Amino acid sequence: MATLSILISRFVVFAGIAATSAVAHADALQSIRERGSLIAAIDVSYPPFGKLDAAAIESGSDVETARLLAKDMGVKLKIVPVSGAARVPFLLSNKVDVVIASFSITEERKKVVDYSLPYAVDYLVVAAPKSTAVSQISDLAGKSIAVTRGTTADIELTGALQKKGITANVVRYEDEATTNTAVITGQQDIFAASLSTVQSLEERSPEKSIAIKFNLANYPLAIGIRKNEPALKAWIDAWVKAGMKNGKLNKIFVTYFGQSLPTDLAN
Repeated sequence: MATLSILISRFVVFAGIAATSAVAHADALQSIRERGSLIAAIDVSYPPFGKLDAAAIESGSDVETARLLAKDMGVKLKIVPVSGAARVPFLLSNKVDVVIASFSITEERKKVVDYSLPYAVDYLVVAAPKSTAVSQISDLAGKSIAVTRGTTADIELTGALQKKGITANVVRYEDEATTNTAVITGQQDIFAASLSTVQSLEERSPEKSIAIKFNLANYPLAIGIRKNEPALKAWIDAWVKAGMKNGKLNKIFVTYFGQSLPTDLAN
């Protein structure tokens, strides 16, 4: 009987600890405020979302968004640089509080993380030299278009061509660097990519006179949050709504991308 009592006591203690841990984990917002800092994972190697200037100071649209979020939360911002592949692992291992790193909303990620309401978008576009007569998907008939294999740009371009019954030569390169090199060296004139990639190429090779011809699609970007953190998610969702209404989030986006956010983004 004594042994049973001890086992029951241990179970009660363990259950209490587990419950306390669950509550603590679920109240990440309180933890952030008590700590006095928001720890955000940001990819600073993916301009204009994130980059380092000559003095190794972080800048970019995601950096400015994170700074605004921390300021409105009343805490300091601590940036943890991450690669695209490390975003979810860093969040799930509690190395960061949130992910603000061109984090697109996908059904696969929804299985392991929560998202805030969208605060920005990643536009997918078709681009080419200004002199190239392309303004809509039908103009790609019979032409050669470069794209990085397996990317969202590849998926959207292929789908758009198939939907319209258009035959074109889609040249798929294995990575972004190879695709960009093909464009810069003149092997390819027309290409499909994210808006940020096109802008980067414009800066690197102004002599190419690369211009955006038309939009393929846009992918909403949101702040990544661990599951079972309702207080933090509710606060950030309310913050996004307010930021969209007062224009602060759109101002950040226009500064770095030269385009406005979709008016229905929060929906």
